[in-house]
Amino acid sequence: MSELPTSWVDTTVGDLFRVVGGGTPSTGVPEYWQGTIPWLSSADIDELNHLSISRFITEEAINGSATNLVPAGSVIVVTRVGLGKVTVAPTTLCFSQDNQALIFNQEHFDTNYVLHFMSTAVKGFKHISRGTTISGVTKKQLLETEFVLPPRPEQSRIVAEIEKQFTRLDAATAALKRVQANLKRYRASVLKAACEGRLVPTEAELARQERRAYEPADKLLQRILRERRARWEADTLAKMVAVGKPPKDDTWKRKYKEPAAPDTTNLPKLPEGWCWASLGQAFEVCVGATPSRSVPEYWNGPIAWVSSGEVAFCRIASTRETITEFGLHNTSTAIHPPGTVLIGMIGEGKTRGQVAILDIAACNNQNSAAIRVSESGLSPEYIYRFLEGVYDQTRTLSSGNNQPALNKSRVQEIIFPLPPLEEQLRICIQTEKGLSVTTRLEETCINQLHRASATRSSLLNKAFTGSLVAQDPTDEPATVLLERICTERASAPMKLARRTKTKVPHRRKKEPAHA
Repeated sequence: MSELPTSWVDTTVGDLFRVVGGGTPSTGVPEYWQGTIPWLSSADIDELNHLSISRFITEEAINGSATNLVPAGSVIVVTRVGLGKVTVAPTTLCFSQDNQALIFNQEHFDTNYVLHFMSTAVKGFKHISRGTTISGVTKKQLLETEFVLPPRPEQSRIVAEIEKQFTRLDAATAALKRVQANLKRYRASVLKAACEGRLVPTEAELARQERRAYEPADKLLQRILRERRARWEADTLAKMVAVGKPPKDDTWKRKYKEPAAPDTTNLPKLPEGWCWASLGQAFEVCVGATPSRSVPEYWNGPIAWVSSGEVAFCRIASTRETITEFGLHNTSTAIHPPGTVLIGMIGEGKTRGQVAILDIAACNNQNSAAIRVSESGLSPEYIYRFLEGVYDQTRTLSSGNNQPALNKSRVQEIIFPLPPLEEQLRICIQTEKGLSVTTRLEETCINQLHRASATRSSLLNKAFTGSLVAQDPTDEPATVLLERICTERASAPMKLARRTKTKVPHRRKKEPAHA
């Protein structure tokens, strides 16, 4: 902490506040949860001082558990699940064991000063938290947390300035988020129009106008399937010859499994010259792998290797990690050509369903699928834009309880509208024009939101180092206030409603039998 004004005191939470823990009444006793006393869990706390209490308990629940009833105005700090959230009790309430309450005389503190200070102080909790399953800080660590105390009138001046500045920042942030939402809707509309044949004139229309022939998508797909089979035959024959077992006849060709056509029964009608196809029908789809980390010789070679975190609506021209030929041949990953479209398959956050285009030859890990679009001669950009447009729908295709995930089969089953090749290229050019401005504006919004967040942090830093508002020499020094707080706490211990011990009836000892 930087040097404070002479009228301030640098102290601790434990020196200033009574800190009280909570508890959860037994859920096995339904009657405990049929009362009128608010009970707060860490999940009920959203942003700073935003909460919604959904459960209520009885006095019997308080007596039968470790929870405590604290007065309105107490500052509740989450110290376990949801670590770092802070709010003010709007009324007398109880709370779970994931929280601690700071109780204080509101004549000595501006409640919102305590709230704002603790919202800053708790950011350091992640550096001291402990616990393997649930990170958290102990009550002792909370008590030892630094707290800077200004004179009481200055606390209120600081709060007034914080709230004035925050109101402006909140308005600016809300405006930026509205712009982001509008840009997202515009982007979605452009991608939707692109994949419905409404963004550029169709190849069928232009062919009629120009009195020429064109290759419709169904014929294009047939050509792709023939070429795909030819590649399989060439690769298979080369492998047979390489191991010294050249075929005597063509019976080996029967092993080729023709990709199945998708069921298009309930799909909408497409523009003239278009057809429906599935990713697995039109392209080879491969799932990658990760060479063993315990074998150093597998890593830091000349072969680019893509992790799923790098598949993030982008083009990939370099990778964070590389593998060796030794690593390539000792795992099930493969090198994919430039123009391969990658799709993330794992992750509860944004990763699952995100796509990227390879601008280089590269391998990938098991958490993404490689769609080898460039081998077919189709436009990787078109498939990329299609998958970007159906990102939200793709995520719903995932399966799995602990960690929702796509798999190779589900990726292969994704159905897409296939336009004639020349039309794909025009669609991609027009889409890029429509989205380039959007992308720049989205980046601007993100940068401005980061600046707003940094400004917020800077304001709080100034507030708690004494440089946000001017000091008033007529204010009672915080040293005097601290003495009064300590004296008051020592002379008037605060009583709380909490668990009471059940009295056990006194049992009289048996008198020894007399002879």
